[in-house]
Amino acid sequence: MLDVWLDREVRPQLRGKACLARYADDLVIGFERREDAEKVMAMLHQRMAEYGMRLHPEKTRLVPFERPPQWQDGGKGPGTFDFLGFPLLWRRTRQGNWGQNFRTRKARLQRAKVALNDFCRRHRHKPVKEPHASLCRRISGHINYFGVNGNLASVPRLVRAAERIWYKWLRRRSQRTRLNWQRFGDILKAFLLPRPSIRVQLWAKLT
Repeated sequence: MLDVWLDREVRPQLRGKACLARYADDLVIGFERREDAEKVMAMLHQRMAEYGMRLHPEKTRLVPFERPPQWQDGGKGPGTFDFLGFPLLWRRTRQGNWGQNFRTRKARLQRAKVALNDFCRRHRHKPVKEPHASLCRRISGHINYFGVNGNLASVPRLVRAAERIWYKWLRRRSQRTRLNWQRFGDILKAFLLPRPSIRVQLWAKLT
């Protein structure tokens, strides 16, 4: 219903372009003009109040997200925001222009590491083949979600963390035979972990 309300009642009152990206109850509305964003923010408060609801004060905010000036050397733009586990920001492309970029949210990455650590701890005494299959499914699930263009720098962090975690708990299988990195490397050759890759192209390739 929010989509219909925005299209029928709100959009005709705007002076510039606007776009809506929504998934379940998480959404982002982009505006070409700041005055349009401020107008819709006020209208949203009024609309929610009609149904006895209100916007979350910490999760609903206006963020300046215009492209940084070409002369700016560093930084990530005037503002960033999170959407579906991704902080969205600006970065320089290979051609030296500013392009939109994703990063895996730190809290989501940390949560994935904690889950992998718990899994490897609980299955450390099983034959390597058994936890390997489940470990691959967990890593692949993370890559399938976060492996979008513009986020390739963040995806390998979980794979490297998974290798360190698996190595730590395999070493604790026995107090007499200590596993070293060389022997663990042989295990990784026999039981490969998924490699980081781009699984989804959300927009035109950054160059």
